[in-house]
Amino acid sequence: MIMAFSSYNFNPFLSFSFSSTTTTTTLLPRLYSIKLKWKSRTSTPFGSKVVGSSIRSSPTQSIPVESPSPSGGSKTMTSNSSALTIVEVDLGNRSYPVYIGSGLLHHPHFLQKHLVGKKVLVVTNTTIASLYLDKVIDALTRDNPEISVETVILPDGEKYKNMETLMKVFQQAIESRLDRRSTFLALGGGVIGDMCGFAASTFMRGASFIQVPTTVMAQVDSSVGGKTAINHPLGKNLIGSFYQPQCTLIDTDTLTTLSDRELSSGLAEVIKCGLIMDADFFKWQEENINALLAKNPHAIAYAIKRSCEIKAQLVSLDEMECGIRAILNFGHTFGHAIENGVGYGQWLHGEAIAVGMVMAADLSLRLGWIDETLVKRIHTILEHARLPTSPPQCMTFEMFKSIMSVDKKVADGVLRLVLLKGSSL
Repeated sequence: MIMAFSSYNFNPFLSFSFSSTTTTTTLLPRLYSIKLKWKSRTSTPFGSKVVGSSIRSSPTQSIPVESPSPSGGSKTMTSNSSALTIVEVDLGNRSYPVYIGSGLLHHPHFLQKHLVGKKVLVVTNTTIASLYLDKVIDALTRDNPEISVETVILPDGEKYKNMETLMKVFQQAIESRLDRRSTFLALGGGVIGDMCGFAASTFMRGASFIQVPTTVMAQVDSSVGGKTAINHPLGKNLIGSFYQPQCTLIDTDTLTTLSDRELSSGLAEVIKCGLIMDADFFKWQEENINALLAKNPHAIAYAIKRSCEIKAQLVSLDEMECGIRAILNFGHTFGHAIENGVGYGQWLHGEAIAVGMVMAADLSLRLGWIDETLVKRIHTILEHARLPTSPPQCMTFEMFKSIMSVDKKVADGVLRLVLLKGSSL
Protein backbone atom coordinates (compact mmCIF):
# COMPACT_ATOMS: atom_id res chain seq x y z
CA MET A 1 0.00 0.00 0.00
CA ILE A 2 1.55 3.30 -1.11
CA MET A 3 0.34 6.73 -0.11
CA ALA A 4 0.30 9.04 -3.13
CA PHE A 5 -0.49 12.69 -3.76
CA SER A 6 -2.35 13.83 -6.86
CA SER A 7 -4.64 16.52 -8.12
CA TYR A 8 -7.85 15.53 -9.82
CA ASN A 9 -10.63 17.24 -11.70
CA PHE A 10 -13.39 16.19 -9.33
CA ASN A 11 -17.12 16.85 -9.23
CA PRO A 12 -18.91 15.68 -6.08
CA PHE A 13 -22.29 15.37 -7.79
CA LEU A 14 -22.27 11.72 -8.65
CA SER A 15 -24.52 9.57 -10.76
CA PHE A 16 -24.52 5.91 -9.88
CA SER A 17 -24.95 2.96 -12.22
CA PHE A 18 -23.94 -0.51 -11.13
CA SER A 19 -23.46 -3.95 -12.61
CA SER A 20 -25.36 -6.89 -11.12
CA THR A 21 -22.42 -9.28 -10.83
CA THR A 22 -20.77 -10.17 -7.52
CA THR A 23 -17.20 -10.90 -6.52
CA THR A 24 -14.99 -11.20 -3.47
CA THR A 25 -12.60 -8.31 -3.12
CA THR A 26 -9.46 -7.73 -1.13
CA LEU A 27 -9.32 -4.06 -0.19
CA LEU A 28 -6.32 -1.84 0.33
CA PRO A 29 -7.00 1.75 1.38
CA ARG A 30 -5.01 4.43 -0.38
CA LEU A 31 -4.43 8.04 0.51
CA TYR A 32 -5.14 10.27 -2.46
CA SER A 33 -4.89 14.03 -2.54
CA ILE A 34 -6.69 16.72 -4.46
CA LYS A 35 -5.21 20.17 -4.95
CA LEU A 36 -7.74 22.74 -3.95
CA LYS A 37 -7.47 24.47 -7.32
CA TRP A 38 -9.07 21.33 -8.80
CA LYS A 39 -6.97 21.35 -11.99
CA SER A 40 -5.17 18.83 -14.18
CA ARG A 41 -4.28 15.36 -13.01
CA THR A 42 -0.72 14.70 -11.90
CA SER A 43 0.90 12.20 -9.58
CA THR A 44 3.90 12.20 -7.25
CA PRO A 45 4.81 9.59 -4.63
CA PHE A 46 4.39 10.30 -0.95
CA GLY A 47 7.62 8.48 -0.31
CA SER A 48 6.58 5.93 2.31
CA LYS A 49 5.13 2.48 2.24
CA VAL A 50 2.66 1.29 4.83
CA VAL A 51 2.17 -2.33 5.72
CA GLY A 52 -1.48 -3.34 5.71
CA SER A 53 -3.19 -5.34 8.43
CA SER A 54 -2.70 -9.07 8.60
CA ILE A 55 -5.25 -9.71 11.33
CA ARG A 56 -8.32 -11.66 10.38
CA SER A 57 -11.40 -12.85 12.15
CA SER A 58 -13.37 -15.89 11.05
CA PRO A 59 -16.64 -14.11 10.33
CA THR A 60 -18.28 -16.37 7.77
CA GLN A 61 -20.77 -18.00 10.11
CA SER A 62 -24.22 -16.46 10.41
CA ILE A 63 -23.84 -15.40 14.04
CA PRO A 64 -20.27 -15.71 15.31
CA VAL A 65 -19.31 -17.27 18.62
CA GLU A 66 -17.34 -14.73 20.64
CA SER A 67 -13.66 -15.53 20.32
CA PRO A 68 -10.44 -13.57 19.86
CA SER A 69 -8.97 -12.97 16.43
CA PRO A 70 -5.75 -14.87 15.74
CA SER A 71 -3.62 -11.74 16.12
CA GLY A 72 -6.11 -9.02 16.86
CA GLY A 73 -4.79 -7.98 20.25
CA SER A 74 -7.87 -9.06 22.21
CA LYS A 75 -8.71 -11.74 24.70
CA THR A 76 -12.03 -13.19 25.77
CA MET A 77 -13.06 -14.36 29.22
CA THR A 78 -16.34 -16.14 29.83
CA SER A 79 -18.22 -15.90 33.12
CA ASN A 80 -21.55 -17.67 33.52
CA SER A 81 -23.33 -17.08 30.19
CA SER A 82 -21.73 -13.77 29.27
CA ALA A 83 -18.41 -13.09 27.55
CA LEU A 84 -16.04 -10.26 28.33
CA THR A 85 -13.67 -9.20 25.57
CA ILE A 86 -10.68 -6.98 26.28
CA VAL A 87 -9.08 -5.19 23.35
CA GLU A 88 -5.75 -3.63 24.20
CA VAL A 89 -4.70 -0.31 22.68
CA ASP A 90 -0.93 -0.73 22.73
CA LEU A 91 0.75 2.60 23.35
CA GLY A 92 3.59 1.59 25.62
CA ASN A 93 3.21 2.99 29.12
CA ARG A 94 -0.01 4.72 28.03
CA SER A 95 -1.69 1.52 26.85
CA TYR A 96 -5.25 0.96 27.97
CA PRO A 97 -7.98 -1.67 27.76
CA VAL A 98 -11.28 -1.54 25.92
CA TYR A 99 -13.73 -3.70 27.87
CA ILE A 100 -16.61 -5.10 25.82
CA GLY A 101 -19.45 -7.10 27.30
CA SER A 102 -23.00 -7.28 28.60
CA GLY A 103 -23.81 -5.89 32.05
CA LEU A 104 -20.37 -4.42 32.72
CA LEU A 105 -21.84 -1.46 34.61
CA HIS A 106 -22.96 -3.93 37.26
CA HIS A 107 -19.31 -4.76 38.00
CA PRO A 108 -17.75 -1.74 39.76
CA HIS A 109 -14.14 -2.92 39.62
CA PHE A 110 -13.87 -2.26 35.88
CA LEU A 111 -14.24 1.47 36.45
CA GLN A 112 -12.85 1.79 39.95
CA LYS A 113 -9.43 0.34 39.17
CA HIS A 114 -8.88 3.04 36.54
CA LEU A 115 -9.81 6.03 38.69
CA VAL A 116 -7.14 8.61 39.44
CA GLY A 117 -7.70 10.57 42.64
CA LYS A 118 -10.83 10.71 44.73
CA LYS A 119 -12.97 13.08 42.66
CA VAL A 120 -14.86 12.16 39.50
CA LEU A 121 -16.78 14.44 37.15
CA VAL A 122 -19.33 12.54 35.07
CA VAL A 123 -20.14 14.37 31.84
CA THR A 124 -23.36 13.23 30.19
CA ASN A 125 -26.43 14.61 28.41
CA THR A 126 -30.12 15.01 29.11
CA THR A 127 -31.04 11.81 27.25
CA ILE A 128 -28.51 9.48 28.82
CA ALA A 129 -28.63 10.89 32.36
CA SER A 130 -32.09 9.49 33.07
CA LEU A 131 -31.10 6.08 31.72
CA TYR A 132 -27.61 5.32 33.01
CA LEU A 133 -26.27 8.06 35.29
CA ASP A 134 -27.37 6.35 38.51
CA LYS A 135 -25.82 3.06 37.38
CA VAL A 136 -22.50 4.73 36.68
CA ILE A 137 -22.48 6.60 39.99
CA ASP A 138 -23.20 3.31 41.77
CA ALA A 139 -20.39 1.59 39.87
CA LEU A 140 -17.99 4.36 40.88
CA THR A 141 -18.91 4.51 44.56
CA ARG A 142 -20.09 1.02 45.58
CA ASP A 143 -17.91 -0.13 48.51
CA ASN A 144 -15.73 2.87 47.76
CA PRO A 145 -16.89 5.69 50.08
CA GLU A 146 -13.82 7.83 49.46
CA ILE A 147 -14.93 8.58 45.91
CA SER A 148 -16.81 11.83 45.39
CA VAL A 149 -18.86 12.12 42.20
CA GLU A 150 -19.98 15.36 40.57
CA THR A 151 -22.05 15.56 37.40
CA VAL A 152 -22.64 17.96 34.54
CA ILE A 153 -25.62 17.27 32.29
CA LEU A 154 -25.35 18.87 28.86
CA PRO A 155 -27.97 19.33 26.15
CA ASP A 156 -28.12 16.46 23.67
CA GLY A 157 -27.01 16.83 20.06
CA GLU A 158 -24.18 17.63 17.66
CA LYS A 159 -25.23 21.28 17.49
CA TYR A 160 -24.11 21.68 21.12
CA LYS A 161 -20.59 20.39 20.47
CA ASN A 162 -19.09 23.85 20.74
CA MET A 163 -17.06 26.15 22.95
CA GLU A 164 -20.10 27.47 24.81
CA THR A 165 -21.12 23.99 25.94
CA LEU A 166 -17.54 23.01 26.72
CA MET A 167 -17.32 25.94 29.13
CA LYS A 168 -20.11 24.36 31.18
CA VAL A 169 -17.87 21.36 31.77
CA PHE A 170 -14.98 23.58 32.88
CA GLN A 171 -17.34 25.60 35.09
CA GLN A 172 -18.53 22.48 36.91
CA ALA A 173 -14.99 21.12 37.23
CA ILE A 174 -13.74 24.35 38.80
CA GLU A 175 -16.72 24.78 41.09
CA SER A 176 -16.33 21.16 42.22
CA ARG A 177 -12.67 21.82 43.08
CA LEU A 178 -11.34 19.17 40.76
CA ASP A 179 -7.58 19.04 40.37
CA ARG A 180 -5.07 17.19 38.23
CA ARG A 181 -5.58 14.08 40.34
CA SER A 182 -9.22 13.87 39.35
CA THR A 183 -11.01 11.83 36.71
CA PHE A 184 -13.41 12.97 34.01
CA LEU A 185 -15.86 10.29 32.85
CA ALA A 186 -17.69 10.53 29.54
CA LEU A 187 -21.10 8.86 29.63
CA GLY A 188 -22.89 9.08 26.28
CA GLY A 189 -22.30 9.08 22.56
CA GLY A 190 -19.59 10.58 20.42
CA VAL A 191 -20.43 14.20 21.18
CA ILE A 192 -20.11 13.67 24.93
CA GLY A 193 -16.95 11.60 24.56
CA ASP A 194 -15.27 14.16 22.33
CA MET A 195 -16.13 17.10 24.57
CA CYS A 196 -15.33 15.35 27.85
CA GLY A 197 -12.00 14.13 26.50
CA PHE A 198 -11.10 17.59 25.23
CA ALA A 199 -12.05 19.11 28.58
CA ALA A 200 -9.88 16.55 30.40
CA SER A 201 -6.94 17.15 28.07
CA THR A 202 -6.93 20.89 28.76
CA PHE A 203 -8.19 21.17 32.36
CA MET A 204 -5.16 22.18 34.43
CA ARG A 205 -3.11 21.00 31.41
CA GLY A 206 -4.40 17.47 31.67
CA ALA A 207 -6.54 15.27 33.90
CA SER A 208 -7.40 11.60 33.56
CA PHE A 209 -10.57 10.49 31.84
CA ILE A 210 -12.60 7.36 31.14
CA GLN A 211 -14.91 6.60 28.23
CA VAL A 212 -18.27 4.88 28.81
CA PRO A 213 -19.88 5.05 25.34
CA THR A 214 -23.60 4.33 24.96
CA THR A 215 -24.07 4.38 21.17
CA VAL A 216 -22.73 2.07 18.48
CA MET A 217 -21.02 5.06 16.89
CA ALA A 218 -19.09 5.84 20.06
CA GLN A 219 -18.43 2.21 20.94
CA VAL A 220 -16.84 1.27 17.60
CA ASP A 221 -15.11 4.54 16.82
CA SER A 222 -14.92 7.73 18.85
CA SER A 223 -14.28 6.20 22.29
CA VAL A 224 -11.15 4.40 21.05
CA GLY A 225 -8.04 6.19 19.88
CA GLY A 226 -7.91 9.45 21.80
CA LYS A 227 -9.33 11.95 19.32
CA THR A 228 -11.12 14.71 21.21
CA ALA A 229 -12.61 17.90 19.79
CA ILE A 230 -15.36 20.44 19.45
CA ASN A 231 -16.81 21.86 16.24
CA HIS A 232 -16.35 25.32 14.76
CA PRO A 233 -18.90 27.00 12.48
CA LEU A 234 -16.37 26.67 9.64
CA GLY A 235 -15.60 22.99 10.13
CA LYS A 236 -16.14 19.84 12.18
CA ASN A 237 -13.71 18.84 14.95
CA LEU A 238 -11.28 21.62 14.07
CA ILE A 239 -10.49 22.42 17.71
CA GLY A 240 -9.22 19.45 19.66
CA SER A 241 -6.38 17.23 20.78
CA PHE A 242 -5.10 13.67 20.84
CA TYR A 243 -5.63 12.47 24.41
CA GLN A 244 -6.02 8.84 25.41
CA PRO A 245 -8.43 7.62 28.12
CA GLN A 246 -7.51 5.42 31.08
CA CYS A 247 -9.92 2.83 29.72
CA THR A 248 -13.01 2.45 27.58
CA LEU A 249 -15.89 0.45 29.04
CA ILE A 250 -18.49 -0.76 26.54
CA ASP A 251 -21.57 -2.21 28.21
CA THR A 252 -23.52 -3.53 25.24
CA ASP A 253 -26.71 -3.48 27.31
CA THR A 254 -26.83 0.29 26.84
CA LEU A 255 -27.74 -0.31 23.21
CA THR A 256 -31.18 -1.62 24.20
CA THR A 257 -32.34 2.00 24.50
CA LEU A 258 -30.68 3.16 21.28
CA SER A 259 -33.01 4.42 18.54
CA ASP A 260 -33.09 2.71 15.17
CA ARG A 261 -31.72 5.82 13.50
CA GLU A 262 -28.76 6.00 15.90
CA LEU A 263 -28.13 2.29 15.43
CA SER A 264 -27.94 2.69 11.66
CA SER A 265 -25.66 5.68 12.05
CA GLY A 266 -23.22 3.63 14.09
CA LEU A 267 -23.26 0.78 11.59
CA ALA A 268 -21.75 3.15 9.02
CA GLU A 269 -18.50 3.10 11.00
CA VAL A 270 -18.65 -0.69 11.30
CA ILE A 271 -19.02 -0.96 7.53
CA LYS A 272 -16.10 1.44 7.09
CA CYS A 273 -13.86 -0.80 9.20
CA GLY A 274 -14.57 -3.76 6.97
CA LEU A 275 -13.91 -1.77 3.82
CA ILE A 276 -10.57 -0.34 4.88
CA MET A 277 -9.02 -3.33 6.66
CA ASP A 278 -10.88 -6.63 6.48
CA ALA A 279 -12.73 -7.93 3.43
CA ASP A 280 -13.92 -11.00 5.37
CA PHE A 281 -15.47 -8.74 8.00
CA PHE A 282 -17.21 -6.75 5.27
CA LYS A 283 -18.58 -9.99 3.80
CA TRP A 284 -19.80 -11.01 7.26
CA GLN A 285 -21.60 -7.68 7.57
CA GLU A 286 -23.39 -8.28 4.26
CA GLU A 287 -24.55 -11.67 5.53
CA ASN A 288 -25.56 -10.44 8.99
CA ILE A 289 -26.91 -6.93 8.42
CA ASN A 290 -30.44 -7.98 9.43
CA ALA A 291 -29.15 -9.43 12.70
CA LEU A 292 -27.29 -6.19 13.40
CA LEU A 293 -30.38 -4.11 12.72
CA ALA A 294 -32.37 -6.39 15.04
CA LYS A 295 -29.74 -5.80 17.76
CA ASN A 296 -28.94 -9.48 17.98
CA PRO A 297 -26.59 -9.45 20.99
CA HIS A 298 -24.07 -11.89 19.51
CA ALA A 299 -23.90 -10.06 16.19
CA ILE A 300 -23.63 -6.66 17.86
CA ALA A 301 -20.92 -7.83 20.25
CA TYR A 302 -18.90 -9.31 17.40
CA ALA A 303 -19.23 -6.17 15.24
CA ILE A 304 -18.09 -3.98 18.13
CA LYS A 305 -15.19 -6.28 19.01
CA ARG A 306 -13.87 -6.55 15.46
CA SER A 307 -14.23 -2.81 14.82
CA CYS A 308 -12.38 -2.01 18.05
CA GLU A 309 -9.61 -4.47 17.14
CA ILE A 310 -9.13 -2.76 13.80
CA LYS A 311 -9.07 0.71 15.27
CA ALA A 312 -6.83 -0.29 18.18
CA GLN A 313 -4.29 -1.74 15.79
CA LEU A 314 -4.20 1.40 13.64
CA VAL A 315 -3.94 3.67 16.68
CA SER A 316 -1.12 1.54 18.09
CA LEU A 317 0.77 1.88 14.81
CA ASP A 318 0.12 5.60 14.30
CA GLU A 319 -1.34 7.38 17.32
CA MET A 320 -1.04 10.93 15.96
CA GLU A 321 -2.36 10.12 12.47
CA CYS A 322 0.85 10.86 10.59
CA GLY A 323 0.41 7.87 8.30
CA ILE A 324 -1.68 4.70 8.23
CA ARG A 325 -4.24 5.82 10.85
CA ALA A 326 -5.51 8.27 8.23
CA ILE A 327 -7.32 5.41 6.49
CA LEU A 328 -9.93 5.60 9.26
CA ASN A 329 -11.01 8.82 7.53
CA PHE A 330 -12.46 6.93 4.58
CA GLY A 331 -15.63 8.84 3.63
CA HIS A 332 -15.11 11.45 6.33
CA THR A 333 -13.92 14.40 4.23
CA PHE A 334 -17.12 14.37 2.18
CA GLY A 335 -19.18 13.39 5.22
CA HIS A 336 -17.92 16.18 7.45
CA ALA A 337 -18.67 18.68 4.68
CA ILE A 338 -22.26 17.44 4.60
CA GLU A 339 -22.65 17.69 8.38
CA ASN A 340 -21.38 21.24 8.34
CA GLY A 341 -23.22 22.25 5.18
CA VAL A 342 -26.69 21.17 6.29
CA GLY A 343 -26.14 22.34 9.87
CA TYR A 344 -24.70 20.32 12.75
CA GLY A 345 -27.22 17.81 14.03
CA GLN A 346 -29.48 17.77 10.97
CA TRP A 347 -27.73 14.68 9.65
CA LEU A 348 -26.26 12.17 12.08
CA HIS A 349 -22.54 11.55 11.72
CA GLY A 350 -22.97 8.04 10.33
CA GLU A 351 -25.55 9.19 7.82
CA ALA A 352 -23.12 11.74 6.41
CA ILE A 353 -20.24 9.24 6.47
CA ALA A 354 -22.35 6.72 4.54
CA VAL A 355 -22.76 9.22 1.70
CA GLY A 356 -19.09 10.14 2.00
CA MET A 357 -18.11 6.50 1.52
CA VAL A 358 -20.28 6.22 -1.58
CA MET A 359 -18.66 9.36 -3.01
CA ALA A 360 -15.15 8.13 -2.17
CA ALA A 361 -15.96 4.74 -3.71
CA ASP A 362 -17.18 6.44 -6.88
CA LEU A 363 -13.94 8.39 -7.14
CA SER A 364 -11.99 5.16 -6.56
CA LEU A 365 -13.96 3.60 -9.42
CA ARG A 366 -13.22 6.50 -11.76
CA LEU A 367 -9.52 6.14 -11.00
CA GLY A 368 -9.75 2.47 -11.92
CA TRP A 369 -8.79 1.27 -8.45
CA ILE A 370 -11.97 -0.76 -7.79
CA ASP A 371 -14.66 -2.20 -10.03
CA GLU A 372 -18.37 -1.47 -10.27
CA THR A 373 -19.21 -4.66 -8.40
CA LEU A 374 -17.63 -3.36 -5.20
CA VAL A 375 -19.33 0.01 -5.58
CA LYS A 376 -22.62 -1.87 -5.93
CA ARG A 377 -21.90 -3.87 -2.77
CA ILE A 378 -21.13 -0.71 -0.81
CA HIS A 379 -24.29 0.97 -2.05
CA THR A 380 -26.39 -2.11 -1.25
CA ILE A 381 -25.17 -2.69 2.30
CA LEU A 382 -25.62 0.98 3.18
CA GLU A 383 -29.18 0.88 1.87
CA HIS A 384 -29.85 -2.30 3.85
CA ALA A 385 -28.50 -0.52 6.91
CA ARG A 386 -31.12 2.20 6.31
CA LEU A 387 -28.51 4.81 5.50
CA PRO A 388 -28.56 7.48 2.76
CA THR A 389 -26.39 7.00 -0.32
CA SER A 390 -26.54 10.39 -2.04
CA PRO A 391 -25.74 13.90 -0.79
CA PRO A 392 -28.53 16.31 0.12
CA GLN A 393 -29.71 18.50 -2.74
CA CYS A 394 -28.75 21.65 -0.85
CA MET A 395 -25.05 20.71 -1.02
CA THR A 396 -23.69 22.54 -4.05
CA PHE A 397 -20.26 22.02 -5.58
CA GLU A 398 -19.12 25.36 -4.16
CA MET A 399 -20.27 24.32 -0.66
CA PHE A 400 -18.30 21.09 -0.84
CA LYS A 401 -15.25 22.93 -2.14
CA SER A 402 -15.39 25.68 0.48
CA ILE A 403 -15.97 23.42 3.49
CA MET A 404 -13.46 20.78 2.41
CA SER A 405 -10.79 23.45 1.95
CA VAL A 406 -10.51 23.79 5.76
CA ASP A 407 -10.70 20.07 6.48
CA LYS A 408 -8.19 18.81 9.05
CA LYS A 409 -6.59 16.59 6.43
CA VAL A 410 -5.53 19.53 4.25
CA ALA A 411 -1.73 19.75 4.24
CA ASP A 412 0.22 22.50 2.45
CA GLY A 413 -2.88 23.50 0.52
CA VAL A 414 -3.56 19.95 -0.63
CA LEU A 415 -6.71 18.11 0.35
CA ARG A 416 -6.04 14.43 1.09
CA LEU A 417 -8.70 11.80 0.52
CA VAL A 418 -8.71 8.15 1.53
CA LEU A 419 -9.88 5.97 -1.35
CA LEU A 420 -10.13 2.23 -1.97
CA LYS A 421 -7.91 0.08 -4.10
CA GLY A 422 -9.01 -3.52 -4.58
CA SER A 423 -8.19 -6.64 -6.50
CA SER A 424 -10.53 -9.51 -7.32
CA LEU A 425 -9.70 -12.90 -5.83
